[in-house]
Amino acid sequence: MYTIVTEAVVSKGFDGAAALRFSENGTSVQFRIGEKQYDPKAENNTRWLNLSVKAFGQTCERIRKMQIGEGSSIHLCGELKEESWVDAKSGEAKSQLVIIAYDVGYASGGSGSKAKRQEKTAGKPTGGDSGFTGFEPFGSGSFF
Repeated sequence: MYTIVTEAVVSKGFDGAAALRFSENGTSVQFRIGEKQYDPKAENNTRWLNLSVKAFGQTCERIRKMQIGEGSSIHLCGELKEESWVDAKSGEAKSQLVIIAYDVGYASGGSGSKAKRQEKTAGKPTGGDSGFTGFEPFGSGSFF
């Protein structure tokens, strides 16, 4: 099932482990995301939904280059699947939902905190070298 997730947060690694686990050859990555959901039965009417995410090939490389990490706010598109396996210790059959990511992007507009981004741009025009201020009227005349 094709899935779109917006404004998900990359969860901390379990028990102090890294949030993202790259394969030895670097062609795949696995991590978990959390997204706040409305739930009238939960405390404060919200609960966190946590899902596993896997990415392969070029998507994995994109995640590495973006330096996504714990606490990153991201959007992603992918396929929601159910994975099944037999637990090696207990012999019990287990399953979980996982998203195979095809595309990933920042939800917050880039890396770093808002304070760091403001610090980097302090005293600089918002349009970079072009002088663009963030607003340009459409056309030369009035709309009325």
